[in-house]
Amino acid sequence: MSIKKNGVDQQLIRDLAGILNDTNLTEIEVELGDLKVRVSRQSQAVHAVAAPLPMPTAPAQATAAAAAATVADPSKNAVPSPMVGTVYLAPSPDAKPFVEIGQRVKEGQTLLIIEAMKTMNQIPSPRAGTVTAILIEDAQPVEYGMPLVVIE
Repeated sequence: MSIKKNGVDQQLIRDLAGILNDTNLTEIEVELGDLKVRVSRQSQAVHAVAAPLPMPTAPAQATAAAAAATVADPSKNAVPSPMVGTVYLAPSPDAKPFVEIGQRVKEGQTLLIIEAMKTMNQIPSPRAGTVTAILIEDAQPVEYGMPLVVIE
C-alpha cells in the first residue's frame, strides 16, 4: 500500500530513487496523468590518484599533448546527448563502430545509437568534420546534454 502525504505517493518517489541508484543516473522524471514527479541527486565527483609513469619518447609526448589539447575543452565541438539512455557505438555487438577517431563524417551521418525506453535512436552528426574524440564507452549510460563525440 502506498504512503500518501499531501497527495504525493511517497512509495513512487522511493521507487524512483531506487531506480536512480540501480542505473547510476542522476535524474529521472515520470509523468502519470496530471502528476509529474522528478527525482534527482547531485553527481559525485570522481577523484583519481595517478601513479608516476615512465617518461615517454618525444613522438609519444607530442601525441599525448595533442590528445590532451583535444580533450581539454570537449564541450567546444562536442555533440551532446539529446536524451537519457544507454549508448551503443555499433549497430550490433559484433559489428564495426559507426565512427572512429580520425574519421571524416558528413552532416546527418549516424554517430551512435542511444537506447531509451527500449527504442534505438540513431544520433546524427550535426555537422561535417573529423571525429577527434569519442568521450563515451559502448553500453555506457548517458544523460541529457552529456558530451558524446567531438567533431572538428
